[in-house]
Amino acid sequence: MITGAKQYDPRVAAALIKEKALQLGFSACGIARVHPLPDDSDYLQKWLAAGHSGKMGYLANHADLRNDPSVLVPGAKSVVVVLLNYATSFSQQSESLKIARYAHGDDYHFVVKQFLGELLRFIADEIAPVAGRVFCDSAPVFERRWAHEAGLGWIGLNHCLIHPKFGSFCFIGELIIDLELEYDHPIEGDCGFCGRCVTACPTEAIQPQGFLKAEKCISYLTVELKDEIPQEYQQKLSGYVAGCDKCQEVCPWNRKASAYTAPIWEVDKSMLLMSDQDWLSLEKPEFKRKFSKSSLTRLGYKKLMKNCQIAFEAAETGREAHTQQKTNSTII
Repeated sequence: MITGAKQYDPRVAAALIKEKALQLGFSACGIARVHPLPDDSDYLQKWLAAGHSGKMGYLANHADLRNDPSVLVPGAKSVVVVLLNYATSFSQQSESLKIARYAHGDDYHFVVKQFLGELLRFIADEIAPVAGRVFCDSAPVFERRWAHEAGLGWIGLNHCLIHPKFGSFCFIGELIIDLELEYDHPIEGDCGFCGRCVTACPTEAIQPQGFLKAEKCISYLTVELKDEIPQEYQQKLSGYVAGCDKCQEVCPWNRKASAYTAPIWEVDKSMLLMSDQDWLSLEKPEFKRKFSKSSLTRLGYKKLMKNCQIAFEAAETGREAHTQQKTNSTII
């Protein structure tokens, strides 16, 4: 517990927390009342039963904690949710190999949790005695649902949270605390008849009216799957060796989203300057030195290099096929 010594007004406290979150560098902040999420828990169980979690068996653990934050954090009354926009305009120099944007800088888990920790200390010092915990993709929490409950967007067809101003390129973090606050209301939004993400997904992981088939998702195949990527998907990576942004790049909400303004999460420009050959010839000591603070450490050196090899060979095969097709067309 972090303790302070002041009485507080829930409405004023909520306003101060949101103001401080923005001052710390977060892009948006909303607050939701703690309550069980039976619909989300039921959806998760059906999704797991359908076999769409691949080899992420850990997602079946701690259902009680995931359903109710007051079990995860005893006495919890409020979920303070923050977003950190990472929609940078920087592009990679490599011709064939791509890293998803979330890994273009320091590991977001640590960055978001560090500044949420500062927000928790602010609450204790300036508002009231408080007990709570910080989270960022690191515990059994329905993060996108809580962001929706806190008025920060809706869950899109691509299963990403979509903020009306910042789109979906946002990290999500939570501060679950035992203080009563003034609460925000969910945003009612949807993707209408768009479906661009469904069409753009190279592996058909996004179903128009059903589950996300995570076992087919490139992000899962390149990061979470510890085994070698199945042959049937190796030609469909679209150059990605860590994560995938395909479904977000085509989303209209991202095309009109506000520009990246998150100085607390800095882009590693030296990574963006790496060529295909730089990636393919990367040695293990260099990997450890260069990416010690990166989300790429989750893959590990061996997995990353294997992904690079597979993606590069697939790109070469694609170029050769395209060249042959042009040649045949010319002859005809």
